[in-house]
Amino acid sequence: MNKQQFINKLTESLQRLPANDRTDIVHDFEEHFEFGLQEGKSEEEIAASLGSPAQISKELLASYHLDQVDEKTSAGNMFRAVWAVLGLGFFNLVIVLGPFIALVGVLVGGWVSGLAFIVSPLLLALDTLLHPQSFNWFNLFVAIGLTGLGLLVVIAMMYVTQFFMKGFVRYLHFNVRFVKGGLKDA
Repeated sequence: MNKQQFINKLTESLQRLPANDRTDIVHDFEEHFEFGLQEGKSEEEIAASLGSPAQISKELLASYHLDQVDEKTSAGNMFRAVWAVLGLGFFNLVIVLGPFIALVGVLVGGWVSGLAFIVSPLLLALDTLLHPQSFNWFNLFVAIGLTGLGLLVVIAMMYVTQFFMKGFVRYLHFNVRFVKGGLKDA
């Protein structure tokens, strides 16, 4: 593959990046070719030493989306980062997707249980309206207690969610470095 073919494939693969980032990256790779040609290498040798443009773009997209999560942690940014890291290879399907699904399951379970506890007095009131003869003071006190517990669970889930999200983003960074072969630097 010559320089122009390499640059065209790389540019095409980086279409999901903002134009200014894409231009900077392409310029960097053009400089690689210039330096390599000055050292007496052929364009084909330089392209071969750089690797596959598709793999390079996957790594760059993963890094870009992880940087976006670092700047602003949101569900959308997190899903885009996970998707980009999954694209780095089949290995990541198990290593990233499995923990991500487990993490989402734990977080959803915690939030749902906390919110369910909070609305328990409303459910008791609805039950009392539908079946007035079933009212029981004990049930009222349990519902009030569950509301307090639900508030504590929701407050705890805010901190747990932040902790897990930050930890998972660090795990994604680790995974990207691992796939790139850069764990020696860590």
